[in-house]
Amino acid sequence: MKSKELGCRAIALLEEMVSIPAPSTREEARSAFLKKIILSLLKDERLEKKVTVAGIKNNILLYSPSQGKKTLLMCAHIDTVKPSEGTSPTPVWKGGKLYGLGTNDDGGCVVCMLEAFLRHSKAKGGPNLLLALNAEEENGGQNGLPALLEYIKKQKDIPMPDLAVVGEPTGMKAAVGEKGLLVLDATSKGTLSHAAHPGPDNAIYNALKDIETLRKFNFRRKSDVTGPTHLSVTQINAGSAHNIVPDRCTFVVDIRFNEKYRPKEIVKILSAKTASTLKARNLKHKCCVTPEGSPLLETVQELGIETYVSPTSSDWSRLPVPAIKIGPGESSRSHKAEEYITKSEIAGGIKGYSLILKHLQTKL
Repeated sequence: MKSKELGCRAIALLEEMVSIPAPSTREEARSAFLKKIILSLLKDERLEKKVTVAGIKNNILLYSPSQGKKTLLMCAHIDTVKPSEGTSPTPVWKGGKLYGLGTNDDGGCVVCMLEAFLRHSKAKGGPNLLLALNAEEENGGQNGLPALLEYIKKQKDIPMPDLAVVGEPTGMKAAVGEKGLLVLDATSKGTLSHAAHPGPDNAIYNALKDIETLRKFNFRRKSDVTGPTHLSVTQINAGSAHNIVPDRCTFVVDIRFNEKYRPKEIVKILSAKTASTLKARNLKHKCCVTPEGSPLLETVQELGIETYVSPTSSDWSRLPVPAIKIGPGESSRSHKAEEYITKSEIAGGIKGYSLILKHLQTKL
């Protein structure tokens, strides 16, 4: 990883990084590897005295102070989902594409943000800069970004961020909004009976009534930024034998909501419409919108970066400050056996992040 050519060092690091398995909650080996590499890079760039490096659980935090009045957080996650069937256990190159779990989501963002961070740390001016390489993003764990933010709050020499850039594969388009995510575990009850002598209280039929109610339900509040709220029933399970009418049927509801609703409110509204018991898995994945007048929004507009609203959730929902979401790769490739990222996307990611940081120098 000695080459200074744009993207070469980052690509080499990415290839090594994704060869180390890091499913959510089990990122120890990848985190240790990255921390060792980062300390070496800081020494090579003569930044070891300027940049503070800390390990918080399986997260890595870098802090580069500047003369700016504001502090910008850049964050990307080092963990992955569990490998799906057909996923190669080791990264492999095919026609200029690096295939492997975590190459696109979110390894590309990790290495590109690190390169941009190193460049900014050598420059003068601009915002104070934090780089967070997070664990447990894929499973929404509390030992990821939440633990890292709690750590920062307790430090005297490391400021809390004022705004943030979240690294996720977006094709280097800037997400200026992100739908909220609410997952409900629903339970419909009935009366156990023999199929030869069925009673009128079938848990499956009761569940189907509620599912049809949910399918037809209209969330009336629309948003000019993030659009409508919609739900999908994605899983259903019931029964133990062909000749037994079950007394319990469970199903899962996936809801992507706009900023006009809050998770608790949605649970209350839908519970009033159904007989099934609805239990939220998590009430913290809020809908996010980059506010008008934000330096981040101004920067994106002035650089001519295409904007959109993301339907997928990320660590953005855990941040208490204005943010945008942007990174190399494509969201549609994530969590698939054939996940990949290209060399040109890595080069474009480094360039894009560096341009954003440079432009923010005049605003922060």
